[in-house]
Order: sequence, then C-alpha cells, then structure tokens
Amino acid sequence: MPTEDKRWRLVNRTMRLHGNQPHALIETLHSVQEYFGFLDPDALKYVANSLRVPLSVVYGVATFYSYFTLQPPGEHTCVVCKGTACYISGASGILGSIAKKVGIAPGETTPDGKVSLLTARCLGSCGLAPAVVLDGQVCGKMTPTAVLDRMEVWRNEETSERVPLRGEVDEP
Repeated sequence: MPTEDKRWRLVNRTMRLHGNQPHALIETLHSVQEYFGFLDPDALKYVANSLRVPLSVVYGVATFYSYFTLQPPGEHTCVVCKGTACYISGASGILGSIAKKVGIAPGETTPDGKVSLLTARCLGSCGLAPAVVLDGQVCGKMTPTAVLDRMEVWRNEETSERVPLRGEVDEP
C-alpha cells in the first residue's frame, strides 16, 4: 500500500470483492477517489500493480472519464452543466465569466485551494437550465453573476473545518 492510511484497507476490500481482477479497475478507481478525493500517481501505480493492469491503461481510464480527477479538490466545488439545454441557456457564459474573473478553467482549482471548477455533460435538470451544482446542491436558472457571487463568498470565508471524506479517519 502507498501508505499505512486505513482508507487503503477499504480500497483493497473493493479489489478483493472483485477477485483482484483487471475488470475491477473502474470500480477500484471509484473507491480511491471516494476515499481520498482524487487519484494521485502513487494510487494509480498501486492499483495497476494490484490488478495486474498496465499503468498506461490505468492512467488512460483515469483521464478518459470526467468523473475522475488527478488533483486534490478545492474546499468548494462548482459543476457547470454543459448539456444542450444548459449550453443554449448560458452555460458557456458562466464558464467564460469564471475564467475571466476567477482565473480557472474546468478541471482546475484556485491557487488558494478554495474552489474547484468542473463541468458535466448533463445533470438531467434541463428544466432548470442553465444548471450549476454548488457544493452538491443543484441550482437552476443560474447567471454568471449569481455563480461568481457564490464563488466570491467561498473565496472570502475563513478556511472552514475540513469535512473528512468517506472512510477517512481523523488522526488525534
């Protein structure tokens, strides 16, 4: 295991449940991301070795699917829907405003680690277009100003107590 972190036991459990076979790759990567928040190079190597899959294949899967991220997430997340209804209703304007005002593009996190920007192909909330997910809450009929206002609040707040990821154990 890359570290003695107890979350690796949970990842190993996922691999065992699938017989430590290569077909468990996506499920295992989901577990790593769920428990650690992102996929770092050591995790990718560990999964590749454990499942006997070439590292290039593991990296290819991790970079192909938009769900996976290779960087630590920010304290807050903003997911902009790029589905047809949202795109036509202004999602590109929201993304452009964020790039201009906040200085990050989809898949990036602000240098202070406060905000991560992601996109989704479709949130299934077409009636709310343009839809944005702000810290897990779906918000509809969004405008660039509304999204930027929320990001500004996030960036100006004091660093909040970090909520542990699922399976994470707080060290004393």
